[in-house]
Amino acid sequence: MIDGMNTLSIAQATPSSAQIDTRTVGDLLREWRQRRRMSQLLLATEADISTRHLSFVESGRALPSREMVMHLAERLDVPLRARNALLVAAGYAPLFRERPLSDPQLAAAREAVELVLKGHEPYPALAIDRHWTIVATNNALAPLLSGASPELLKPPVNALRLSLHPQGIASSIINWHAWREHVLARLQRQIDVSGDDTLSALRDELAAYPAPPDADATTADDASLSQIAVPLRLRTPLGVLSFFSTTTVFGTPVDVTLSELAIEAFFPADQQTAVALREFAEHQRG
Repeated sequence: MIDGMNTLSIAQATPSSAQIDTRTVGDLLREWRQRRRMSQLLLATEADISTRHLSFVESGRALPSREMVMHLAERLDVPLRARNALLVAAGYAPLFRERPLSDPQLAAAREAVELVLKGHEPYPALAIDRHWTIVATNNALAPLLSGASPELLKPPVNALRLSLHPQGIASSIINWHAWREHVLARLQRQIDVSGDDTLSALRDELAAYPAPPDADATTADDASLSQIAVPLRLRTPLGVLSFFSTTTVFGTPVDVTLSELAIEAFFPADQQTAVALREFAEHQRG
């Protein structure tokens, strides 16, 4: 269990304050179009508008309607937080609310997260926000974190920092090099989609961490497992545990907080891991 965070208790996160952005809606739309590697012609075609109108919007010669802003944001697959920024830049009120997870209106969502985490036991699972801050865990996560420094387990806890930091569980990861490459590649894909500066800073920080002294470049087991997915192989008090992970998100969120919430669930990659975790759970129940 992470120090200061009760198992299955959602952290009391509060909405972040919006930074002042002086860019126009045209500037922002052009940035998102370029981030998606779309030409004006392709976006205009998919949005069923003229290239001339799109060019005028991006250059500031035409102000898009609220409906047009949302229409283009949908075609560009812009995250909800950034859609609000587009609306504000165009002079409209934000459409998507951002509530803290403690908000009564998110009670059903909190219950859903708790059910998923609890239902995944005896295997580990955790809920994270858009910056990989852990907001909830289940009981099975504890053995994976046994080698981490208490300082890194004080909230707010960043899951990726915890995994690769020299004082985190890095020295416990048998396939550290493969896992590091996987983490950085996944984080880069998230940055490409979101354009998030905080994630970019996190990527640079993680990339600068040194390898543990005894980290092996690869192992025979890794070569077999990696034909399916990149495994996480850990030395723990329960022995060597091997996992695959999956990600669960809310399917149709209209709240910024929910749109940025994800559940990372770990599944045993071998019978030894499954047995060890079941025995640990039985021991915990006493």
